Amino acid sequence: MATDAQWNTAQVRALVVGRDPGGLIRLGRQRLRWRQADLGARIGCSPSTVSRLEQHGHRSDVALLRRAAEAVGVPPHLLAASLGLSTAAPTRVDPSGRRAEEDPMHRRSLLAAAGLAAPVSMIVGLNDAFAQGAARPAVPSVPLDARIAAARAHFDAGRHTQLLTALPGLLADAHRAARSREEFTLGRLSTLYVLASQVLTKTGNYDQARTTTDRAMVYADLSGSAIAAAAAAREMSIILRHQGEAAAAQHHIMTAVARVEATGLKTDAQSSAYAQMLCTQAYTHAVAGDRAQALTMIQDARRAARSLPDRAPDGRLFPLTPAAVQLYAVGVHWALGDAGTALDVGATLHPGQFPTAERRARMHTDLARAWWQLGKADRTAAALLDAVRVSPAEVRDRPAIRTIAAELHSRHARTPGVPELAKAAGLHG
Repeated sequence: MATDAQWNTAQVRALVVGRDPGGLIRLGRQRLRWRQADLGARIGCSPSTVSRLEQHGHRSDVALLRRAAEAVGVPPHLLAASLGLSTAAPTRVDPSGRRAEEDPMHRRSLLAAAGLAAPVSMIVGLNDAFAQGAARPAVPSVPLDARIAAARAHFDAGRHTQLLTALPGLLADAHRAARSREEFTLGRLSTLYVLASQVLTKTGNYDQARTTTDRAMVYADLSGSAIAAAAAAREMSIILRHQGEAAAAQHHIMTAVARVEATGLKTDAQSSAYAQMLCTQAYTHAVAGDRAQALTMIQDARRAARSLPDRAPDGRLFPLTPAAVQLYAVGVHWALGDAGTALDVGATLHPGQFPTAERRARMHTDLARAWWQLGKADRTAAALLDAVRVSPAEVRDRPAIRTIAAELHSRHARTPGVPELAKAAGLHG
C-alpha cells in the first residue's frame, strides 16, 4: 500500500485540483500493480465498470468511488477534495516533496475559475458542512424546524446567498438530531439535503448538487419515507438531465413515480407528490425528444392535480397546484420546440396563481424562453424584466436564463428594455 508521502506529489495535486477522483483511483491501482479486473474483484464490479470509474469518476456512484478508493489506499481527505467535499485546499508540494501550508485563497480562486454561479465563499462554506459539519448551530435559540422553514423561504424568495450561508449550520444541526435514528429526523435531514441540491442546481453547480442529492437519497432510504425518497430521486433526475444523462434521469424519475404511486395516493400530500413526479417525468421526456411520452405524462399530471387546491397548504413538501402543472406544460412544449403552443398554454397563467417570488419569476422566465425560441427579442426582454422585478436571482443566478440575457445584450443592445436587463443581470460590455 502506498505511504502517506506517496500521496504528497505534484501528480496527486493535479488530480485533486482537476476534480478527478477516478484519476486518484487509477494511480493507486497502478502503484499496487493491479489490473482493472483485480480491483473489480475486490469491490464487486466488472473491469469495464472500473474503467468507467477511472475515466469518469466525477459522475459515478459515490459509494462505489469510496469502496475503490479505500481498496487502493487513496486517503479519504484527498478523495473528498477531488469530489469537491473537502474544506482543505489541495496540499502544496515544495520541490523537496514536503507538505507546504494550505492556501485557502488559492482554493477559492480555483473554485472561481470553475465558473461557479453561486458566491464562491458560500460554496466553500457548504463544502465545509459536507466534509465535517459546522462547529456550532447558526442560531441556537431558534428551533431547527423554524430555521428550516426560514431557509425554504430564502429559496422561495430567490435569496440564494442567504440560503447558502444558512445551510452549513442547518445541516450540522440536522445531522445531530438524526443521531436519534428516528424516521422523522432522518426524513427531515434528507429533505434539507434536497433543498441544498435545489439551490446548487439552480445556480449551475451540478457536481456539488449531485453529491448533495446522493446524501439525500441515503437518508431518505434510512427514514423509510416514500415521499422523502421520491423527492430525492426526483432531484437526482433533474441533475442527471442537466448533465446530459437522459437514460439515468428517466430511470430515477420513473422510480420516484412508482414510489409515490405505491402509497395509494390516499391524501392530498401524496396526490400532490404524484402529480409533481409526473410533471418532472414529462419534462425529462421532452428534453430527451420523446414527444409522445412527454405529452402523455403532462396530461396525466393534469388529471392527478385536478382535485388539488389552488393554493397549497403551508409546509407541504410538494406545493403543487393546477396552475403549477400548467406552468410545467409551458416548459414541456418549449423543450419539444413548440414555442407557439407553449405561449398559448401560458396565456391562461398570471402571477397571482403562484404564492412565491421564485415561482412567479419562473413563470416569466419560462415565457421568455418561448419568446426567445420564436426570435422575438422585444417580448423576451419584457418577460425577463418582469422576472427581474419579482426576483432578480432568477435571471442573475440561473446559467441558462443569464445566457439568454447575455445574448440579448450582445445581439439586440438597442431593443427597449435590454440595457436595463443587462444591468440587472450584472452583464458588462
